[in-house]
Amino acid sequence: MCIVFNYNWFMTEIKDREDIEKLVDSFYNKATIDSIIGHIFQNHMTKTLEKHKPIICDFWESVLLDNGNYKGNPIKKHIELSKRTPLGNFHFKQWFKLWEETVNELFIGDIADQAKAKANLMKELMLIKIRQSENPNFIQ
Repeated sequence: MCIVFNYNWFMTEIKDREDIEKLVDSFYNKATIDSIIGHIFQNHMTKTLEKHKPIICDFWESVLLDNGNYKGNPIKKHIELSKRTPLGNFHFKQWFKLWEETVNELFIGDIADQAKAKANLMKELMLIKIRQSENPNFIQ
């Protein structure tokens, strides 16, 4: 006889700010020690990460739960960061890999699927805008 365990019984849908905070905290716990992108957080956000997390949660809450709390410009912030530490495709690929893993470990459902799809779109847009910003005629 073969016994199959279903580990999805403890997973829930993303439904509120608390879930967004759980996702963001879990993601940054991985990202800050990652061998590929951890140095970015360690070198440029060590002192500000705890202050920055609520802003990131506002962003994802606005994107996934449509509450409109986020008023910033994440592309501009990443362009500025890339000027200090050049960000390439492999950085964003790893960022997305860790994000997708974290979502899959914690949540199921339509909003979890949106979290992965929208992160992938954001990854692509960030890369395009960062590359465009390297052109001296770039207008933000």
